[in-house]
Amino acid sequence: MKNEFMKGMLIHIGTNLWFEVGNDRGNDPNEPGKVWKSAASESMRFDRRLFDELIDFLPNCGINTVVLDLADGIVYESHPELAIDGSLTRQETLDVIKNLRAKGIKIIPKLNFSTCHDTWMKEYSKMVSTETYYRVCRDLIDEVCALFKPEILHLGMDEEVYENQAQYDYVVIRQNDLWWRDLYYLVDCVEKNGVRACIWSDYARHKPQEFVERCPKSVLQCPWYYFNVFEGELSEENKIRVAPFKILGDAGFDILAGASNEYFAENAPLLHNFCKKNVAESQYFGIIQTTWAMTTEEWRKQLFEAAELMKEIK
Repeated sequence: MKNEFMKGMLIHIGTNLWFEVGNDRGNDPNEPGKVWKSAASESMRFDRRLFDELIDFLPNCGINTVVLDLADGIVYESHPELAIDGSLTRQETLDVIKNLRAKGIKIIPKLNFSTCHDTWMKEYSKMVSTETYYRVCRDLIDEVCALFKPEILHLGMDEEVYENQAQYDYVVIRQNDLWWRDLYYLVDCVEKNGVRACIWSDYARHKPQEFVERCPKSVLQCPWYYFNVFEGELSEENKIRVAPFKILGDAGFDILAGASNEYFAENAPLLHNFCKKNVAESQYFGIIQTTWAMTTEEWRKQLFEAAELMKEIK
């Protein structure tokens, strides 16, 4: 059942989602520290003071939901071997949860199990689709559900194609029935905790008919589009990127739209208006703003501007 419309923001606690430790081939010298272009780190890149300031600011922008990208940013009691230097302790994580809930902010924890974004899983990222891998995934999902007691848990599952891993040292891509088997397993782990699963809807870009036929309607869809033109003269690539909003909406899926100020400040309000026109109100559950920036001082301006832009979502 649809609850309050979610006006959200994705915030990174863990950042080891791109490249291996020491792999700097993706770095752009003009964008130092960019999360998705940075090699994994053996220590945390997270400023708790800045995080708390940002959380205090969110209600002023009408933001009522936060997607917390966890990765290895917290110490898991079930798998402490995943922690890095500075990972939040259980008590520190509970303090974060308490602070967010005190401000009336819904928390959607995020564990990205895409093979493009699972550097945080360390050795288990090289055991994908094995019994060991399934056990670890289940343990982490169970623990996060018990700790956060969320309504929704985001499983990631985006960009699992070669072009997004071309500069990686170790490339893993699931496809066809194996991708679906693993998705069903992860979703089942979530739902056994009485929680709803959410995923980025990338798979629906290139195989929309298969996705509509095979993905459970219980899975909350998070298609994303970060540009400022939605119809008319679009590149072929952007036609593919924007198509899932209407395809999934028409097929009866619930939508949590993904916006970003990464390229265009006006993206979020424009995407919101596009969704209102193309997705039934009963299926349009909300919109989240993403920055793909670390929660560190060098990204303060982009983080706070991202939140400020959500005031325009009516």
